[in-house]
Amino acid sequence: MLVDNGDLLQGSPMGDYIASAGLSDTHPAYKAMNTLDYAVGNIGNHEFNYGLEFLEKAIAGADFPYINANVICAKKDGCWNEVEFADNMFTPYLITDKVVVDSNGNEHTIKIGYIGFVPPQILQWDKANLDGEVEVLGITQAARKFIPQMKAEGADVIIAIPHSGIGSSDNPGDAWAENATYALTHVEDINAIMFGHSHSIFPDAKYADLPNTDVEKGLLNGVPAVMPGRWGDNLGIVDLKLRKEDGKWNVYHEESQTEARPVYDTANKEELVTGEQSIRDAVELEHQGTLEFVNQPIGVATSDMYSFLTLVQDDPTVQIVSDAQIAKVTQQIQAGTDEELKKLPVLSASAPFKAGGRYEEGDASQFVMVEAGELTYSNAADLYLYPNTMVAVKATGAELQDWLECSANQFNQIDPTSTAPQNLINRAGHPTYNFDVLDGLTYKVDVTQPSKFDRNCAEVNADANRIVDLAYTDADGKVFTGAEFNEKEFVVASNNYRAFGGAFAGTGPDHVVLELPDENREALSQYITAESQPDGSGGYNSAVDPSADYNWDFKTITTNVALDVRFETQDSELADTFIKENQQRTMVKLAKDDNTVAGFAIYSIDLTTEPTAK
Repeated sequence: MLVDNGDLLQGSPMGDYIASAGLSDTHPAYKAMNTLDYAVGNIGNHEFNYGLEFLEKAIAGADFPYINANVICAKKDGCWNEVEFADNMFTPYLITDKVVVDSNGNEHTIKIGYIGFVPPQILQWDKANLDGEVEVLGITQAARKFIPQMKAEGADVIIAIPHSGIGSSDNPGDAWAENATYALTHVEDINAIMFGHSHSIFPDAKYADLPNTDVEKGLLNGVPAVMPGRWGDNLGIVDLKLRKEDGKWNVYHEESQTEARPVYDTANKEELVTGEQSIRDAVELEHQGTLEFVNQPIGVATSDMYSFLTLVQDDPTVQIVSDAQIAKVTQQIQAGTDEELKKLPVLSASAPFKAGGRYEEGDASQFVMVEAGELTYSNAADLYLYPNTMVAVKATGAELQDWLECSANQFNQIDPTSTAPQNLINRAGHPTYNFDVLDGLTYKVDVTQPSKFDRNCAEVNADANRIVDLAYTDADGKVFTGAEFNEKEFVVASNNYRAFGGAFAGTGPDHVVLELPDENREALSQYITAESQPDGSGGYNSAVDPSADYNWDFKTITTNVALDVRFETQDSELADTFIKENQQRTMVKLAKDDNTVAGFAIYSIDLTTEPTAK
């Protein structure tokens, strides 16, 4: 049986093109998938990015059924497809008959049950699209509601399809967890889990230390499970061993096997599968339209924008986004009627979306690589990966201090007395999209101190203080620090995901002061065009300058030993040249070791001497 676990409609230039052009035909994702024999599809969080109306039209083109058990209609007068208030927006689960052949060549009919889930956080991430429209149950809450019903209706095998990562093995009772797959393994009668959301791979050796987990067989807390990476780079396979005993089918988990099978050999840069021409043919029209869409010129840049150093110093790929966000929010506030808001400084919160892959899975292709010269919409999409919308919050200086403290969890704690190699970047414990740079302030990060917060901004060291020398300088040159800074209010330009998320200090619905219909990416495109000053005949009178202002840095470490602090970035001549020309602290390329991920290089960074004068 072939299943899909969502995040189909957004995440590619073709997805953006179809959403902007409007859906008048079958969505190309389903034109491709309808050539295959899918048993069922589950909804991912990114399916909601373009709104419920678009989602309804899109999935209507699928030749296979969709399931989701935890999204509920919140409208008193009902929702789409005659769904009534408080009922499920989608079919919560599906039970189908599957004819199988046993080891003796005999046919049997088995009832296969499928149930799907999406993170409850969609209510925060897509508030503009979902507020007042839907409510969401916790993943395990919905599982415990519906799985007994599935068993009562005769399901022999139940396959859970959570759009969710593994999550914590320490707190499986967190009903509202974003990543709840491990928690699902505690729900009775689930026989297999086909999960994905965190762009990771399971089974994999890095999960060997999880309790009751067998990475050779692919058993997560004893349940066969598979997570196939991201963007179609792996095929997740679950091979269950079933026996019919006393008229009942039993699944033998310990004799079952799962596998994440790659489609590409990253080490040798070789394709492991061949393309299917029928699928190419099915989406050829949309492919050509996408090429035309992304090749629209939007302006000119004075310098290259590469994110090879984005985790170790301020960089142009984050700077240009911040400049655009500040310009857009400032324009909207000044055109409005809120006189008090007009008096507040406008800052920007922006994070690197492409910094070598998410979490510990390195992907050397996942860096922003935009050359100087003419820019197109595809470059804007490279600089800003997601279709987030512009939202601004109001926060105090004290809240911004903690906002930055959470961002600083991106770095491992460095021992200033050790001469052993120390990795600077905390990839495994902090996704780079949560490494916010607050532009408009100046500050340093003291990586010799422990982190105050974890990746979810939950406090873990109340007395920790990594952010030092935090200051704001106004237009008249007055510098705000200490108590004066803490009490000052600011407007922070950000996106719907961050502003409504509520995890970072200074965010959440109560802090929101401005919501715009514009996507951050569209604001970026508009900013590039405005700065480039089109001459009306296809040329430009100026160009956008993305140069980083280096408003943040590391606090220089005082030590009596030779520190060996390291980070990884892309291994390429392009990266080597960019680093050589743009490093603010001394960086030296080192020999690779056995743990170096394919496509990456190891660099040392000198945190013991002051950076180059800016």
